[in-house]
Amino acid sequence: MNDFFSNLTNPFRSLVAALEKRDEYTAGHDQRTKLIAVDIGEQCGLEAEELAILEIAASVHDIGKIGIPDRILLKAGRLDAEEWEVMKNHPEHGFRILSTVESPYASPVANVVRYHHEAFDGSGYPDGKRSEDIPVLSRIIALADCYDAMATSRPYRPGKPHSFIMKVIHEENEYKYDPYLRKKLVNCLENSPLRAQQAEI
Repeated sequence: MNDFFSNLTNPFRSLVAALEKRDEYTAGHDQRTKLIAVDIGEQCGLEAEELAILEIAASVHDIGKIGIPDRILLKAGRLDAEEWEVMKNHPEHGFRILSTVESPYASPVANVVRYHHEAFDGSGYPDGKRSEDIPVLSRIIALADCYDAMATSRPYRPGKPHSFIMKVIHEENEYKYDPYLRKKLVNCLENSPLRAQQAEI
């Protein structure tokens, strides 16, 4: 898989570097999301090519945030409703950016990124897809993305402990995520260094 993955990733590396320059937090979040997502993919028995596409898509799933104004992307506090609507455009921005990459894998990677904020119950965006109409790689990234976003601290709130995050994913957002993949997430985080600490909230 290593040679295949090396060939696959080369055209996308400059995008990762650009995101690191624009927003260090987002770049770090994308890399942690990648590690969790690939672990879930391996638990699901994905083929080597699917895993490689998953790894790249997770690495650049927030690349569309390059198109979000600094006053919103780099805001230290929570976004208001209007700002949040602007932020929700980032999967479509990412789709357009990735579709221009000169690679035979540009299209599958772009499609995975476009749908990584869709929800299993149809409540997500940008297209309101639901259930298995959402690509499985996008469903995997959605879970990994959610976990790391809650686990890491931001200026306006501390990172949440593992037990709190899993309660949100399994109870409060029970219908938002693929139930089969939720079980895989539990397994891959059991002994993972990316498992959130059990600190007090």
